[in-house]
Amino acid sequence: MGGIGVSPCDLDREFAPQIAQLVATPPLQSAEEYYDELIWSKKLDGIRVSYSSKHGKGVCANRDFAEDDLVLKDQMLVGAQDSLNKIDCVVCSYCFRFIGSIEFQIGRRLYLQSLGGSVDGTTERHCHGSDAGSSTGCSGASSGNSNAVPQEVLMSLMDGNMSLPLTDQFCLPSVVACPGGCEGELYCSQSCADSDWDSCHSLLCAGSKTEPLRKSALQKFVGHANGTNDIFLVAAKAITFTLLRYRKLKRQHGSHESSSSLLMEAWKPLSMGFKKRWWECVALPEDVDSSEEELFRQQIRDLAFTSLQLLKDAIFDPECAPLFSLDIYGHIIGMFELNNLDLVVASPVEDYFIHIDDLTESEKEEAEKVTGPFLDALGEDYSVPCEGTAFFPLQSCMNHSCCPNAKAFKRDEDKDGHAVIIALRPISKDKEITISYIDEDLPYEERQAQLADYGFTCTCLKCQEERPV
Repeated sequence: MGGIGVSPCDLDREFAPQIAQLVATPPLQSAEEYYDELIWSKKLDGIRVSYSSKHGKGVCANRDFAEDDLVLKDQMLVGAQDSLNKIDCVVCSYCFRFIGSIEFQIGRRLYLQSLGGSVDGTTERHCHGSDAGSSTGCSGASSGNSNAVPQEVLMSLMDGNMSLPLTDQFCLPSVVACPGGCEGELYCSQSCADSDWDSCHSLLCAGSKTEPLRKSALQKFVGHANGTNDIFLVAAKAITFTLLRYRKLKRQHGSHESSSSLLMEAWKPLSMGFKKRWWECVALPEDVDSSEEELFRQQIRDLAFTSLQLLKDAIFDPECAPLFSLDIYGHIIGMFELNNLDLVVASPVEDYFIHIDDLTESEKEEAEKVTGPFLDALGEDYSVPCEGTAFFPLQSCMNHSCCPNAKAFKRDEDKDGHAVIIALRPISKDKEITISYIDEDLPYEERQAQLADYGFTCTCLKCQEERPV
């Protein structure tokens, strides 16, 4: 654990050998088999995962790609919408498509803002950019003037009793409720609701069908995450994802396989991510002096331990006890820090108001008699995308370059939370496909400082040319 002392978690010592196995780099053959199966199952024959002694995993082209070609559309393994972002937009909790209607999206956002800027009526800060030390950003509630529209009008929008002009051209999937009766998770279809339930939400649901003691424990865990750092919510999803995979494997294999080997198999998809403990890899905030670094890292480790204890109270399974060690929890959170591509889905509300603005002058004037007050109330930041954190198994294999040949870029037709990678220029067959982890337009020194958080020094052609002599 470096210089911050012995772990306060007894499970770290009790299950040390099993934990070491879980966090170890998977054997090459196991990794190759996993990625070959994943690529085959997703019908992504244009790419392959390759390995080198210098860079480890990488993604190579199996065919030629032209500029602007789709290279990869990668479904997340685990992901979650940022807590504060839930004020600004309502999306499916599994695929992250916007749901309801344009009226519902606008009415709900303005209504929640009128209540004080939070889904639950509180104003606590609960995002990755909090004092807890995460390096990723967060969206916040927008500062629109929601008082400009009466609440009864907003209620009519949300209830479907009031329609805005031309919204029939921007149809969204209907809202499907959580199977467990909680209000925090909504879906675009029964298929997504069932998939989320089966993959992780059945253990994290604090709805009406949940046993009262477990429901109370889950609420305490979520409340702590919302008040400190909501990356804990994504980490909890990763643990429940593994737990439920373990239980499924156990049903399939019965007593023919040991619990340890079944847990390793259940953990395999997450084992592929590059892992370092959160408190070791998170960037030191600018307002923390280097002399205070050890104290800072101790504090965020303690914060993670508090979160883990609350999660254990809610879902602990003794058969999978190593998953609830602080070491594993730290590695899971660190994996999201180092492997995630920000989850972003553009809002249809933006498309709607752009459409209104592009009407002929007479049509626009007529429509704006109705839409104008709502646009004024939303303010300049009238359309906020869905934002969150996710782990994408194939995108996370892509290596960095400050002069990449591909980029993450959502096209008009990309309406869900998949990672979409587009070719920036022609890519020949067998060439490595690279993306930039940072803003590649920054000066050399700033790029290298940011990449140090990922544990390497970039030696791409651009860095070699710009490196001071």
